[in-house]
Amino acid sequence: MTDRHHLLVHGATFAAVSDRGDISGVRGGGSPDGLFVRDARHLSRWQLTVDGAVPEVLTPVADGDATRCVLVPRGGRQEPPAHTLFREQAVGDSSFVESLRVTSNRPTPTTVRLAITADADFTDQFELRSDHRTYVKAGAVRSRQVLDDGIEFTYRRAEWRSCTTITADPAPDAVEETGTGARRLVWTLDLEPHGTAELVLRVMARPHGDKRALRVPRSPASVNEHVLALEERFVEGVAFPTGWPELAAACARGLSDLAALQVPATGPDGEELRVPAAGAPWFLTLLGRDALLTALFTLPYRPQLAAATLPALAATQATGTGASRVAQPGKIVHEVRHGELAHFGQVPFGRYYGSVDATPLFLILLGAYVEQTGDAVLARRLEPHARAAIGWMLDHGGLTSRGYLVYRADEGGLANQNWKDSPGAICWSDGTRPTGAVMAAGAQGYAYDALRRTAWVARTVWADETYASLLEQAAADLRDRFQRDFWMRERSFPALALDGEGRQVDALASDAGHLLWSGLLDKEYGEVVGRRLLEADFFSGWGVRTLASGQSAYHPLSYHRGSVWPHDNALITLGLARYGLHDEARTVAHALVDAATAAGHRLPEVLAGYGRDTHPEPVPYPHACIRESRSAAAPLALLTAVGGA
Repeated sequence: MTDRHHLLVHGATFAAVSDRGDISGVRGGGSPDGLFVRDARHLSRWQLTVDGAVPEVLTPVADGDATRCVLVPRGGRQEPPAHTLFREQAVGDSSFVESLRVTSNRPTPTTVRLAITADADFTDQFELRSDHRTYVKAGAVRSRQVLDDGIEFTYRRAEWRSCTTITADPAPDAVEETGTGARRLVWTLDLEPHGTAELVLRVMARPHGDKRALRVPRSPASVNEHVLALEERFVEGVAFPTGWPELAAACARGLSDLAALQVPATGPDGEELRVPAAGAPWFLTLLGRDALLTALFTLPYRPQLAAATLPALAATQATGTGASRVAQPGKIVHEVRHGELAHFGQVPFGRYYGSVDATPLFLILLGAYVEQTGDAVLARRLEPHARAAIGWMLDHGGLTSRGYLVYRADEGGLANQNWKDSPGAICWSDGTRPTGAVMAAGAQGYAYDALRRTAWVARTVWADETYASLLEQAAADLRDRFQRDFWMRERSFPALALDGEGRQVDALASDAGHLLWSGLLDKEYGEVVGRRLLEADFFSGWGVRTLASGQSAYHPLSYHRGSVWPHDNALITLGLARYGLHDEARTVAHALVDAATAAGHRLPEVLAGYGRDTHPEPVPYPHACIRESRSAAAPLALLTAVGGA
């Protein structure tokens, strides 16, 4: 399949379709196509033919909350199309619905044979990644049952059960076998002169363990009305800057995307919650770090995201040790998955704790939320979880024994466990990777802020002065150690990390901006770092690069070694403003807003690191999430940092 995919996202459900609205069931590549619910593909083929042929695209699918395209039979100038097909699709909660309207262009009666070839392979998302891994699924059985008005696909493996039901109004005239396992739903439509016929097809996915009473969508229009109502409620009430319409548009677009990216979660007492998913297509699930940063960026405008994220992460906080999941008591979860491979332990991500920074970010959000809202009830409710998180940082996390938060590469999971988690992201300037224990700079800033904010909560809400004083002293000691051990005097910049021997990993990286956000650096050092981030090797014109150019490790199309990440830049902008570098903060903010404006006011997960001086349009990163919660929230962080200037 050569044409690009278009994403429809609603909660834990997304569909990726082609320019003509088809699904071909491709494996691998930058983005999967299909209908996905809770990490499984519930629709792997969905291909329209008219009179046995694939129609031509007259108007391709456009990105939006519902897709619409116009198709015609293949022909030429001497044989104008006999009819036109108007195709509209939308996704709802575990559902996909399509309306097909066929209009005759002839003055005489005509007959059209319309068919949809459908299949559901129930493939786990991890099987669709281009990582050359294979997974044995012994005893798995797929079956198909023809219904009066459609067909049902079922998948079974031991106790695992999933199904996809397709119904149509009117019912198909026939359901044919294709020889490949797929089924072809066929209609023979008799059209009056210039007459019209319409079909509505509904796909309902039932993932394993889902016992909810699902609402069957009536039409794409009804689904779209529901989605638009959710988005409008999410956007209304926010005071957008009138003097900077491009930032206002980026904030509105981001809030609309965040409304669609809310996925279900459960709190400590079993309460139902809606939390921000990390992003589509690959991460439409709860990721601790992503949800926490999204909630922090939106806190002044949508505090309900923090109010849901905090108890959801408290409910999944580790209470024991599990080496395969990198779990330790008090640690906040990195990733939660619901798919078949996670269920059977073939990937460790059912509840995976491979993150050194989610735990301090949890404490930062709790402190910031209580300060913003005065919600002492939640602060008291989560006190045991917060104390356990502090305990993890001091004990298993390494603050007491090593002086810093420490991680080691996880052979079955993530090589790096800070925000730059790709295998080569933490490196020396020549690209050499550290081995053994790693102490990433940004995580130490988070730990410092977490200690200080939790001390404030302990003093003002928990009335524990002794505990508050201990945490404040631990924060002060960490700050002193950091500036002694991480500061590279000859380069006037902090090291990206320390290795297990305490050697400075000397790559010049954007993580230094996170230290400004957390306040870990003294004012003199902070001002030097902030201005350095705006020099030409760091600043591309579209934002601050993850790694400064000119170093051997730099690559403008790498994931973390030269690209530009909007959420990274949002943290940098907040940090610049914190240190009084308001001109620099505005420069970064304007660059990001310009990048958003060039892409319909939506910031992607990541951009290539090419400079604006030679590339007047932002260059996309080839495998970026199209909708990503941290990027969606980033314009709101810019608004906080610089206002409407």
